[in-house]
Amino acid sequence: MEYEELKTYSLKKQGAVEDYPFGPETLVIKVSNKMFALISEGQEYSSVSLKCDPFLAEILREKYKAVTGGYHLNKRHWNTILLDDSIPDEEILEMVDQSYQLVFNSLKKADKQKILNS
Repeated sequence: MEYEELKTYSLKKQGAVEDYPFGPETLVIKVSNKMFALISEGQEYSSVSLKCDPFLAEILREKYKAVTGGYHLNKRHWNTILLDDSIPDEEILEMVDQSYQLVFNSLKKADKQKILNS
């Protein structure tokens, strides 16, 4: 999975916006001002940090060497995935979908309605 492909896919989520609150190295994609993806371009490989159900987060870390606890994030709820082609693209996109849905579900009802009506 390439950086641009992941960026494009993530920004297609309803209400998704890009931001650079941590500097130009890390693209943060938010929904209603809450992060659901942090994408960084690396020298050899890019990486993405995604919110994840804690139980599933552990399973993914055991299944893939490229998945570790969230870098500079709550490791119980976030995974960082090295985009080294060791994980099928479809699975990475599914992780993006899950991250978005977890964050969207945590929004206030009014914020959800605003996004759904836009």
